[in-house]
Amino acid sequence: MRTLTNIIGYSTDHDISGQLHALSYDDRVEYLLLNREDTHRHRLRVTTDKGTDCAIALDRETNLEDGSVLSLDDDGAIVVRMKQEQWLNFKPRDAAAALELGYFAGNLHWRVRFIDGVLGVAIEGPEKFYLDRLASHVSSGLIEIVANE
Repeated sequence: MRTLTNIIGYSTDHDISGQLHALSYDDRVEYLLLNREDTHRHRLRVTTDKGTDCAIALDRETNLEDGSVLSLDDDGAIVVRMKQEQWLNFKPRDAAAALELGYFAGNLHWRVRFIDGVLGVAIEGPEKFYLDRLASHVSSGLIEIVANE
């Protein structure tokens, strides 16, 4: 098991990106695919895309981000990659429905985003949980579920 205790830098750093590029030609870059919630943890055990078992132990002031480089030497590198977030998008029928939807989502402490009159709710659990909670809003026509773009 590899123990990783700090962030060396980021894949976008000029010097590091060059090293990662060279290592990638020999297939010596490994990725840790993490959820957004995992990036706030300071202790976790994960496996890279190539099967390397890793124990991450960071100090409290350090947070993982997409592109965090946790290991880098001539033998290879370990880099954090974020899983793409999934969103449920809802379009309210009118301003009153939008207010009700926003109030509802806020009371449930859902993480949301707003794009062109559509409220997106980050899926941080089973999708059915969100759909069940909003079923009466959908069935009454207050909101409609719209496709991700």
